[in-house]
Amino acid sequence: MDDGTKPIDAETEDRQEPRRREPIFNLAAVVTALIGICIAIHLVRAFVLTQQEDLLVVVRFAFLPLRYTGGYPLDVYALVSPFTYAFLHGGVAHLAVNMIWLAAFGSPLANRIGTVRFLLLWGATALAAVFLHFLLHPYDAAPLVGASGAVSGMMGAAARFAFRIDRSAGRPGFLGPVLPLSLVLRSRMTVVFLAVWFAVNLIVGLGSGTGGAPRIAWEAHIGGFLVGFFAIGLFDRRAVG
Repeated sequence: MDDGTKPIDAETEDRQEPRRREPIFNLAAVVTALIGICIAIHLVRAFVLTQQEDLLVVVRFAFLPLRYTGGYPLDVYALVSPFTYAFLHGGVAHLAVNMIWLAAFGSPLANRIGTVRFLLLWGATALAAVFLHFLLHPYDAAPLVGASGAVSGMMGAAARFAFRIDRSAGRPGFLGPVLPLSLVLRSRMTVVFLAVWFAVNLIVGLGSGTGGAPRIAWEAHIGGFLVGFFAIGLFDRRAVG
């Protein structure tokens, strides 16, 4: 039965024009807003708050697994921190990398699925990221911060479109239906991306946290990625027949 999807021709795929990074003025409004919020929060933490005040922000709004397993009374911060942690970052480099990838993958996805669905997906992937991290490190006292889990979810969702982008409308968005796994795995570029993405996260994540370097929560990246990859169909706009 024809499900409306077309096989991906590897030769045609290889001849496609290389994807360009979209200029900031052409980003989806919701992505621009999220980037602006993350940057503003970081600037306030860096230049307005005292060290003690900043520590209080991290304790309240970062995700701390020990908050839920250490016998502490659950408060409002226990409810909001699984989402607010994504707006805090450990430094300028951490912030810059996440915002660049959010612009590259989030904007065509937001143009595809719309603002409300995009924010729901952001929340779902951010929550999935801390959930997997919590399952593997339930008694960890180190705060988890950063949009990496949600951004990884955007990357996972992009892979289900084989990174195909329609630029004809002036607002670049992912093209075509959400591909079934059988077609995703026939896309050479997508398979290579998946293999490299998982390998880099494992190697960098497992090698972090030594010699005074900050620990990278690679498990959170994978948690967000998996939800974006497998659940994007729930957030995609329904085609009108």
